[in-house]
Amino acid sequence: MNIFDAAFQGILQGLTEFLPVSSSGHLTIYQHISGMNENNLFFSVMLHIGTLAAVIAVYFKLIIKLFASLVSLFKKIFTGKFKLKELTDEENMAFMIIIGLVPLFLLFLPIPGTDMKIKDLADKFAHDGYFFVVGLALIATSLLLFFGGKKRQPVVKVVNGKKLRKKYRRRYTIADAIVVGLTQCVAAIFPGLSRSGSTLGASQLRGINKQNALDYSFLLGTPAIVAAALLETKDVLTEEGTGNINFLYILVGMVFAAVVGFIAIKLFKWLLRTDRMYIFIAYTAIIGMSILLVSIIELSQGTNLFTQEPLNF
Repeated sequence: MNIFDAAFQGILQGLTEFLPVSSSGHLTIYQHISGMNENNLFFSVMLHIGTLAAVIAVYFKLIIKLFASLVSLFKKIFTGKFKLKELTDEENMAFMIIIGLVPLFLLFLPIPGTDMKIKDLADKFAHDGYFFVVGLALIATSLLLFFGGKKRQPVVKVVNGKKLRKKYRRRYTIADAIVVGLTQCVAAIFPGLSRSGSTLGASQLRGINKQNALDYSFLLGTPAIVAAALLETKDVLTEEGTGNINFLYILVGMVFAAVVGFIAIKLFKWLLRTDRMYIFIAYTAIIGMSILLVSIIELSQGTNLFTQEPLNF
């Protein structure tokens, strides 16, 4: 790796982490085409920290409010004054983020008959023999974005004899949070299934306002990124130490990931607000179908179409 590779990977991470096109899917595509399977785990972790900085920069004020709301939320729980319907918007958001994170523990369940855990499937599906999984996952992302953003009939409520129309809800329910949390779990397993895109689509299918759905999607991913970064950093430093780490390349990658990630979040919010999500719907569908076609050819030949190496399962 050189400094230009570090910058390029930082840009790629910043774009694909937040735009609903799947960062893991694009990394798998890049590795499949180039034949490069170098696994620089610590560098990857640091790029995620860079994108985390972008989320904090965009949502700084809301994150501060959510931390303050957590304090009041726990106070209500321990004093027996907790009532879900009486929570403020910030308390409700904080509580639903906690609920949405619970399904992530499913990733650590063992798979019967193997020495693998559910989360280990992500590494297995990244092998070039399972390239078709990336194609199917990208198509699934496209469908979730399409059906999630599909215009639906407004909800009609009668208040004091008057009909009030309200298209989408702003607040999450426990059921909403569990569904979105499970969606995030599935996205962690399948490269090509965008975490931001799938959780956004799931929220919209549950009837949540699109901007609130996007905010929840980004905020729900933040604790997951922090936890993954801490665990992976501990493993890397324990196994490899810091002797072979080039901190200049890491810093360059992180800066580019943070800056580009900040722009990507702002761009995503604008595209969603102006109903231009068809760009990502079309892109993920086209790329997904192209990968499926390539994968069919490769499976029939038993070799990688680009490197001519035998498929690795």
